[in-house]
Amino acid sequence: MLSAFTARPIVDLKQRDKSKIESILAYGDRLLVGLSSGSLRIYRVNDDFDREPKHNGEPIDVSLGQANAKAVDLLREVEKFSRRGIEQLAMIKEANLLVSLSDSFVSIHDLQTFNLQEQLSQTKGAATFAVTSNIVKDKASGIPSIVSRVVVSVKRKLVLWSWHDSELSSSAVEILLPAPPRTLTWATGTKVICGMNSGYVFVDVETKGITDIIGPGSIGGSGGPDAGRFGGAGTAGMSYMGMSNWVPKGLATKLSENKLLLAKDINTLFIDSEGEVLEKRQIPWSVAPEAIGFSYPFLLSLQSASKGGLEIRNPETLSLLQTISLPAATTLHVPQPNISLAHAGKGFLVASDRCIWRMGALGYDSQINELVAKKLFDEAISLLNLLEDALLDDKEGNLRDVKMLKAQGLFERRKFREALDLFTEASAPPERVIRLYPDVISGGLTRPSKKRKSSQSETNGTIDHLEPKSPPRSIKRPSSRRSSIHSNKASSILSSPQRVRSGDETASTSAFVVENRDLPNAVRELNAFLVDARTRLQRFLNPDGTIKPQEESSTNGSLLSTYDSLLLGSASDTGKAKESQLLETAQLVDTTLFRGYMLAQPSLAGPLFRLNNFCDPDVVNEKLFEKGRYNDLVDFFNGKNLHRPALELLKRFGQSDKEDPAAPFLHGPLRTITYLQTLPSKYADLVLEFAQWPLESDPDEAMEIFVADSENAETLPRNKVLEFLAMRSSRLAVVYLEHIITELNDLTPDFHNRLVNLYIERLKSRKSDKDHSNLAFEDLDERNAWLEKLVEFLRLSHQYSTAKAFGQLPRDEAEFNEARAVVLSRMGQHKQALEIYVFNMENYAKAESYCNHVFLEESDSSQPSQNLRQPSTIEENEAPPSIYHTLLSLYLAPKPPNKPNWPPALDLLSKHGSRLPASSTMELLPTEFPIKELESYFQGRMRAANSTVNQDRIVAGLQKIEVLDAQARLLLGDGIANGNGGRNRKVVIREERLCGICHRRLGAGVISVFPE
Repeated sequence: MLSAFTARPIVDLKQRDKSKIESILAYGDRLLVGLSSGSLRIYRVNDDFDREPKHNGEPIDVSLGQANAKAVDLLREVEKFSRRGIEQLAMIKEANLLVSLSDSFVSIHDLQTFNLQEQLSQTKGAATFAVTSNIVKDKASGIPSIVSRVVVSVKRKLVLWSWHDSELSSSAVEILLPAPPRTLTWATGTKVICGMNSGYVFVDVETKGITDIIGPGSIGGSGGPDAGRFGGAGTAGMSYMGMSNWVPKGLATKLSENKLLLAKDINTLFIDSEGEVLEKRQIPWSVAPEAIGFSYPFLLSLQSASKGGLEIRNPETLSLLQTISLPAATTLHVPQPNISLAHAGKGFLVASDRCIWRMGALGYDSQINELVAKKLFDEAISLLNLLEDALLDDKEGNLRDVKMLKAQGLFERRKFREALDLFTEASAPPERVIRLYPDVISGGLTRPSKKRKSSQSETNGTIDHLEPKSPPRSIKRPSSRRSSIHSNKASSILSSPQRVRSGDETASTSAFVVENRDLPNAVRELNAFLVDARTRLQRFLNPDGTIKPQEESSTNGSLLSTYDSLLLGSASDTGKAKESQLLETAQLVDTTLFRGYMLAQPSLAGPLFRLNNFCDPDVVNEKLFEKGRYNDLVDFFNGKNLHRPALELLKRFGQSDKEDPAAPFLHGPLRTITYLQTLPSKYADLVLEFAQWPLESDPDEAMEIFVADSENAETLPRNKVLEFLAMRSSRLAVVYLEHIITELNDLTPDFHNRLVNLYIERLKSRKSDKDHSNLAFEDLDERNAWLEKLVEFLRLSHQYSTAKAFGQLPRDEAEFNEARAVVLSRMGQHKQALEIYVFNMENYAKAESYCNHVFLEESDSSQPSQNLRQPSTIEENEAPPSIYHTLLSLYLAPKPPNKPNWPPALDLLSKHGSRLPASSTMELLPTEFPIKELESYFQGRMRAANSTVNQDRIVAGLQKIEVLDAQARLLLGDGIANGNGGRNRKVVIREERLCGICHRRLGAGVISVFPE
């Protein structure tokens, strides 16, 4: 049970006083007591008495006789306040009025002098009344005003009076009801709940609308699902026997802004401020209460006078938290919210016929600690949710701590899912949760190794003599001596009066041990919690282990709170210490998650390694080797940048003669090739070291390491790769050079020269050469293909050294003639190149194609003005001889021992006669040569000359038309509206014409006409 309130008697009538207490009213430091004799006593409540007395720091019980200070001082007694007993008191503070019910009349008194101002004659026969005050905005002007209302129950009707800013309205409003109400409770400023013998009605005083409230049993209506429990007819059916006074009153109280409680007999019903029923179970009362009330945040119920007890309940859980014995208590008075602050519900009063008790409340933090100490975690959580943040020192922290304590209790009761869900909701420190598990999961809570930096970079260790069931030697086995986090003693829940301690500094120990049969289920729930913890950690940690910069914003406090929730102890203020703490937590979370996956969900271990993680390499290495999961081990090594152990593991399994059943995908070079392709250029030495055996096993597939369309392959150091490949095979070196030159457009001259050199060296080799076994071709087709690639490369590339290439080409081998011709062309030696085509190769088609290529290159490089005229008719004597003239001279005037060759010469004259000057061409022809054979040549020449003349005529005609068009626009204008009028336009000036700029009359002055 909770000790939320302490009853302290403040008024006790003396034995000689024959009066009885009928009603009470408290406001400020004043206490008004209405007596059965009609007298009104006014007391002043002393503040010192309201403070909780202590002895040696501990609270003590206080009775009226033991108090050092007087609880109240009697200021005044108004003996003839009323002719009979004062049944009810209330006040309208804004109008400075005191309202009383006595002798079945409601009277209005002055609150200062207590003089009677008016007895409301319309209230004759009144049974009860209710007062409310609210701030209402005017619908038209929007100006707020204070509206106070008094509603009085007079037999079967309600009589309503209203005050607007302390001014009474002109007349009262009457509302007829189906039965006499016995209780009145304001739900809002305009709606009142009337409790009658037959049930409850909801009355809108503005519209006079009446709505029945349907509830179970005696609440009213046809009864709900609980009607059988309370009896179908209820007690209301007995009223016809004249027992209406025995029927319990319909009680009501407002719990919050939009929630009310109705109680009749032992039946209860929760409704909202609109009268709608809320789905909530009934309060388990064994005896019908005499009165109910709400003192923030608790629900109060006063038992009958014979019981003499006050029950304190949680309005959310409806649990009984405290019972206070108050002999013969009959009256419960809670100050109105507009008189006393809602959270200051420490001043409500309980009265009997002879005594008044003031209820002193324990501090809210102390109440929470007391509930936690009694392991009433649900009540503590509910109370924390009800209380406002300002009423607690650390509401968020306390709520989180209580949830963690509740979760630990659920865990010990083997409710693992509920426990871990609550740990997740509370953002519990991962270490606290992991400590609940045995060493097979927690690993003794090993702190992350200080060698983490080395685990994130490439190591130079080896795993020689690797066996499938033994871990790599470069990864040390987990040490048997682990640095564990131990709790010296359980933290006291009440170690601080201001904060619930749940293990943030020293986690509470638990003797509970998860049994083997429960461990898989418990671990599966732990895995879900750890995944959430990883997500929280990613808000602060980069994948490389550095802390992310946090933006300065209004949410910085919540970010700091989230950061602290990840750590079991208090967070450090320094950046380095924070980083170290987070890294330790991240490694603990990921390593524990790996252990959990391996135990309960093995299929999820692999995907974990393919994400950025902080798993302890020693633990992972040991577990995976123990389970024979070598493929996952390779993925883990890759994620931790431990590439050498991974590659050695792949080499071991890849080069084995037989496929290992435990690692079938690691057999052969394919897995190694794929792994090497993922390594960036900074691991180039490692790539070249472990690429050797895949190149020997499958050269074509292994070349994808260097020629794949990926950033890693493109950024490898090309000189190193070329030397590495050239040492093993010139063919592989050529493949790599062709890739970087043609695909990557590498213009480095050394690479171009090297490719030419490799082409020539292999072409010069023979299949029978023993010293060049790696250079020999398999068949003639392969050799011809290489020769074609050499010629094409020599023709297209501009980066290689022509002198070196020409010196390397053999002069006495006919298959290199075309290559030599291409190199001579690059050197500008066109005549020598043509001599090779004409005399050595006797390939006149290639010679003509060569001339066409050279002619087009020269035409593109010439000036545009020179391209308009053909050299055949203009300045022939000054034009240099064309490439076609050089070829014609080789046909008609070759050097001995070669003889003139007429057929290709005539073919050349027929096709390209327009490009051969007549004078120089005719000089090459012998005098006895028949003119008839030159018919096609002369036709071409004349056709070219006519084309030039016609072109000049067309250009001259177009220029004349352009001149005429310009003259017409100048003289006549362009013919467009508001356009240029030309020189023939005119302007008429009259006497009334004004200047468009200065607005002066033009008259006979100087006239200026602007073009626009």
